[in-house]
Amino acid sequence: MSELVGNLLVAQSGGPTCAINASIAGVIIEAGRHECIEEIYGGLNGILGILNEELIDINEEKRKTVEGLKYTPAAALGTCRYKIDFKKKPEQAAREMDRLFEVFAAHNIRFFFYAGGNDSQDTAHKIHEEAVKRGFEMRVIGVPKTIDNDLPHTDHCPGYGSVIKYNATTVMEIAADVSSMATDDGACSIVEVMGRGAGWIAAGTVLAKRTPDDAPHIILLPEIPFDEPAFLARVKEVVGRLKYCVVVVGEGLKNDAGEEIGADKTRVDAFGHPVLSGAADRLAEIVQGKLNTKTRTVKLGYAQRAAAHYASKTDIDESFATGTTAVRAATGGQSGFMATIVRISSQPYQWTTGLRPLGDIANVEHFIPRDWISADGFLPNEKFVEYARPLIEGEVNPPTEGGLPKYVAFDKVRVEKKLAPRNSSNGAVGK
Repeated sequence: MSELVGNLLVAQSGGPTCAINASIAGVIIEAGRHECIEEIYGGLNGILGILNEELIDINEEKRKTVEGLKYTPAAALGTCRYKIDFKKKPEQAAREMDRLFEVFAAHNIRFFFYAGGNDSQDTAHKIHEEAVKRGFEMRVIGVPKTIDNDLPHTDHCPGYGSVIKYNATTVMEIAADVSSMATDDGACSIVEVMGRGAGWIAAGTVLAKRTPDDAPHIILLPEIPFDEPAFLARVKEVVGRLKYCVVVVGEGLKNDAGEEIGADKTRVDAFGHPVLSGAADRLAEIVQGKLNTKTRTVKLGYAQRAAAHYASKTDIDESFATGTTAVRAATGGQSGFMATIVRISSQPYQWTTGLRPLGDIANVEHFIPRDWISADGFLPNEKFVEYARPLIEGEVNPPTEGGLPKYVAFDKVRVEKKLAPRNSSNGAVGK
């Protein structure tokens, strides 16, 4: 195979994490080692920015800034939730794909890397297939990302180890506070974390437990239908014994009918799903109303995915490695794959990276195995703990300035546009 020479384009998509920039750093730093890659560009705000020919010249960025991405949260290139939707809007999708390849051709993009979750990998897969169909020489590799940890065929996802490290720590701190104020009246604290379909994030807070009586006392997962009587009985038992109870709930907790208990059906989010306005609030109403127990809620929100100050070094190292692996695969002649994390052993924890065809990844959601959850459904078991514990190891310790973390940002020197502005219209969205 003759060596492919041209420019590289990297972009980010979906909800940010505190590790996604480390993956981009891996792509950029590894790309600089390959002579076949001439220019390195970044697409602003994911596929939407590329459609609008909004590119920046990464070669103009300082090396120190690129290195600093390893400890900087959010999405340095900007992100989007835009999906090229061939199922619902085939004509628009076809026009958008034509536009993408006009941009690729205009800027001689021969290497394309897209960092994101399920829908983002679907987008990368579609672009790879289109390149093959059009006879356009380009290597496309997906870079995994999602705190939800729900991508298949990778042991876990970059961003996951850091979010559960922060969340488990926060639960420990909340428990220390609540238990110190525990009286005969009893109290319940309900902590809501992200996770619409899969409960990996909520489950990760089990790492806060050092003894059976430590918080969290109950973890409610979207995979397990909510059983109100059993839940109330458990809360009552724990409060009666310890004077307090800490509950962690995944925002997508569902009832027996598969309906999210915290959904506001009068509003929809960017995916067309009902807005999850508060599983914790609904649980608080139930506990307060049925048990007359003082109840407070805590919603970790964006903080849990942006907490780079307490990121897992294991997570950041693995995230960087997926970016490196992606570039090595592409320059080695491969296309249509996603970089993966492969576990070699758990004790001691050893890992490497691999590749998986994008067609196996796109739009497939990976859930917690039922045998990793206790029989009553209220806590993950030792199988989950063995899986998750190594992922939170190590501290990143970002540099500080004035007592606060010193994060970095791209200068974003724009690449000159070569095409006429696109005739844009509203499209569907993606993760």
